[in-house]
Amino acid sequence: MAEIIQRDGTWTFDGETVRIVPGRGKGIHPLRQELGERVVPLRALAGIAFEPDRKGGRLRLRLRDGACPVLRAAEGRLKDASDPYQLAVEKDRSGAAEYFVEEVRSALLIEQVPTGPVDGFLLPGPAVPVAGGGGDGTASFDGETIRLTWNWKAEEVKTSAGPVAFPVSEVTGVHWIPAIGLENGHLRFVRGSATAPAPAAAFDPYSLDLWGLSKKEYTAALVAAAVLVRLPGAAKKEAGAEAARPAEIPAPAGPATPAPAPTVDDHDALLRRLRELGELRQAGILTDDEFTAAKQAVLKRL
Repeated sequence: MAEIIQRDGTWTFDGETVRIVPGRGKGIHPLRQELGERVVPLRALAGIAFEPDRKGGRLRLRLRDGACPVLRAAEGRLKDASDPYQLAVEKDRSGAAEYFVEEVRSALLIEQVPTGPVDGFLLPGPAVPVAGGGGDGTASFDGETIRLTWNWKAEEVKTSAGPVAFPVSEVTGVHWIPAIGLENGHLRFVRGSATAPAPAAAFDPYSLDLWGLSKKEYTAALVAAAVLVRLPGAAKKEAGAEAARPAEIPAPAGPATPAPAPTVDDHDALLRRLRELGELRQAGILTDDEFTAAKQAVLKRL
């Protein structure tokens, strides 16, 4: 098992999943705190990298396109500090970060995980009930009903009509855009065919107008993600993805069939990894306990 513990959070890899636990405190982005722990299966990963810098560096998980509803909702608009699949690494733990990368990369290679897009989400959406937003109001979602409530800063067309509530079954789309520069962002829910152009978010009773005055506004992306996984189209995609996977066929009765032996290439890769681990220990990058745990994991694969 590989593990790296930082103020920014803790990442653990057991050979099958990467478990991500965000840190706590003022320095942790609200989106990551509200989202909480994530367990990423190996088959959802497209890659991993460690980017060193003078302060330490940053670990980055790259997920397969379409695997995570949060990333789908954000569409590449998350800043580094808000991205749940990034970890700020302190300088004295750079060696541990590089070791973590090698462990995950080796598993991806051995398991031959494809890097292409997926047909359905491989990670769950944020836990419900979930709430988020800012600007002129707050959005909440309990798994069935979406509610928009307004604050004193909302336009009169919203406050005079009062809070809005509608079932997720009426939603055909959801869009989140953060405020960028002087441009406001929004969290917009599309209902029905919506052929007519939507009004500006400030005057749309099915949208939050996001001004970018607080990091907390990014939590609106979590509401968008929770709704995305419950849209009828998303359910069909997930069902199709499951159907596309080959069914598990029970093994016939009788003596158990031995697992296929590793190929020569697998053996060579694992032996090289053992040598690398020894060099990391000699260099003082890995402790004896870290070396022993990593060595046992490699030997199990042999």
